[in-house]
Amino acid sequence: MKEWNFSSKYFLPLLFIGLTGLFTACSETVVDPSDNEPTTDQAALERIVDEDSSLSSFDYTFDEEEPSEFLGKINTDIYPLKVWQRMRLVHRTLDIEIVGDTIAYGLLTKTFEGVLFIKAAFDTLSNEPDTLIQKPFTAVVTRNIIFIRTGRTPFPRHNWRIAAVSLPEGGTQSPNIDIKKLTAYLPNGDTLVIESPNDYYFRRGWGGWRDMPQMHPGDSVLLSVEVFSAYEQDDFVTLTFGVNKWIKQRSRKLFELVSSTPNGDGWDKVYEQTFKAHTWPGFFHAVLSAMPKQVVFDDSTPVEAEAWGVPYVVRLH
Repeated sequence: MKEWNFSSKYFLPLLFIGLTGLFTACSETVVDPSDNEPTTDQAALERIVDEDSSLSSFDYTFDEEEPSEFLGKINTDIYPLKVWQRMRLVHRTLDIEIVGDTIAYGLLTKTFEGVLFIKAAFDTLSNEPDTLIQKPFTAVVTRNIIFIRTGRTPFPRHNWRIAAVSLPEGGTQSPNIDIKKLTAYLPNGDTLVIESPNDYYFRRGWGGWRDMPQMHPGDSVLLSVEVFSAYEQDDFVTLTFGVNKWIKQRSRKLFELVSSTPNGDGWDKVYEQTFKAHTWPGFFHAVLSAMPKQVVFDDSTPVEAEAWGVPYVVRLH
């Protein structure tokens, strides 16, 4: 699978002008002209983003809604049994720059108010939680979107299509935890190597998405994650997947530490985990999250977190 890693947004106009014919795929929803039609390019591009299910699945996965089982208790200040987060979107902006009246670049920024819930026990012998800890935090997530003009009708919504989207990334902007690299070994033999999600693009070609990972129900993907942490202890690195607007087959897996190497004021660590695609077809995001261990295992440590999202498609055939 070819990686599209664009170092400068000004390189793209020449590329996409030459390939305009490839990016005239039909939108997921055909809207007849009406009083509800956007009347400006800005409003049209916002509508296109809002209606694209391959983008919205990140939000449904980022908000974990329900508790997930924690894999065992560890002898620390508290003994977490279930950990999850609830995220509420409080602010959204789509900054648009139209270049040469043919290509538009969008920066989508979402601010979430989150609460990290920890069901824990203070008694080392207890298998039942005796306290619920709640830690509020704020997370900011960004992704880039490239649009191309496909027409010049009186209805701006019909004049633009999405040509490519980057991967989302964000978190609490803490310097103490940093996801450096994600390597995904796909079932078809391809490998994704992602080091900067906002610079890693999947393209929309004729009839659908090109480059976006294609999976079938039950396919397995091996993930290797490189993390820089300011703390020596194992971090709390998880993967959440299997959720979109219509499908709620949420699963969450805890990564296993493979190696840890001192590096200056912190440690370079490698974590691995495997996940399987669920049964239902559709667009999904696998959301990778990393937090220092004490965020989950200490009742007073504030939330420090970073998250990346990787979109993928599950197809029946």
